[in-house]
Amino acid sequence: MAVRRTALPGGLRVVTEHIPSVRSAAVGVWVNVGSRDEGRSVAGAAHFLEHLLFKATPTRTAVEIAQAVDAVGGELNAFTSREHTCYYAHVLDSDLELAVDLVADVVLRGRCLAEDVEIERDVVLEEIAMRDDDPEDTLGDVFLSAMFGEHPVGRPVIGTVESISEMTRAQLHSFHVRRYTPDRMVVAVAGNVDHDDVVALVREHFGPRLMRGRSPVPPRKGTGRVQGRPSLQLISRDAEQTHLSLGVRAPGRHWEQRWALSVLNSALGGGLSSRLFQQIRETRGLAYSVYSTVDTFADSGALSIYAGCLPERFDEVVRVTTDVLAEVARDGITADECRIAKGSLRGGLVLGLEDSGSRMNRIGRSELNYGEYRSISDTLARIDEVTLEDVNAVARTLLSRPFGAAVLGPVRTRRSLPRPLQTIAG
Repeated sequence: MAVRRTALPGGLRVVTEHIPSVRSAAVGVWVNVGSRDEGRSVAGAAHFLEHLLFKATPTRTAVEIAQAVDAVGGELNAFTSREHTCYYAHVLDSDLELAVDLVADVVLRGRCLAEDVEIERDVVLEEIAMRDDDPEDTLGDVFLSAMFGEHPVGRPVIGTVESISEMTRAQLHSFHVRRYTPDRMVVAVAGNVDHDDVVALVREHFGPRLMRGRSPVPPRKGTGRVQGRPSLQLISRDAEQTHLSLGVRAPGRHWEQRWALSVLNSALGGGLSSRLFQQIRETRGLAYSVYSTVDTFADSGALSIYAGCLPERFDEVVRVTTDVLAEVARDGITADECRIAKGSLRGGLVLGLEDSGSRMNRIGRSELNYGEYRSISDTLARIDEVTLEDVNAVARTLLSRPFGAAVLGPVRTRRSLPRPLQTIAG
């Protein structure tokens, strides 16, 4: 079997996938901690800490960490989401030991020095400014706030200028010590690797942390139902385009109809033949960029549509978008649309897993989110099992729910918005 799993003392899990056709290895340490686990006073701490841990360990400076990975032509990086953080390295298979050493050193022994906190604080504030300069990035955060309100997944991963400016070294160090424990971690490795060799390396480099008496933290189930209704949030800004995100809440990733939702999303706005792309861009030429997407969390999610257009075309874009959604809610998608959407999902899944980095992401995320490996064959079978009736039942259920929306651009007041948006709660 290509994918193997070992549970070590302390609750640490090691998952590997052997890919003999490549000469690389991707190593990831997945931590079951994200922005939704932060208190308001430390909003952005998970992302801030991700930056900070690369600055120094007891045996390496930031320069030495960078030099070590550059010397083998590898990549060392990390990312933070609302529900997890991943530190990863991508190297030649012959440099596997170095990759495990580097990632473990950063994750377990990053020092959180006071002087580094001040330097990295400025970097994160620059990142917030960069986010604010990108309309789609800004709109994405504002849209999830409109959809989920006070629920933790509605907060920006990156934090705010205020929270980052006020965060202390003690708070970040405490977040690291309390949250980064082996029972919350998965070490995922994919490439031309041997499982037993990987387990031996993990035992060596995680050493003293592997204390008996703890079991792996179970997959996140969330905190229950999101309260309140989605809202409308308006960001008035001088810009060449007006940007829209419009959507409805959906159940989380454990929902039994999530595969039907994926097919619906693909048919609505997932590709060049999707209904929204054809109606808004190809037939009318109203926008260059229009697509739909699904955000999924443990206990909640959202199906959303994005479009960016010239301000004078905004009213028509909103009208066409809401007409398409109303039509699909009423009549569903066609058999041809369902067939094409399923084929697109199958092809995208397989083609997206052609390298060791993608495979590492898949096995690490699967273990963290579900506590098991879900094979590509199983996923393809789940997609194949989706029927047209399944998709249209999901469309009727979700697209009849209250909409939330975020608008960014030269729009001054709610009353100047197209009528379908004015009906959304403020």
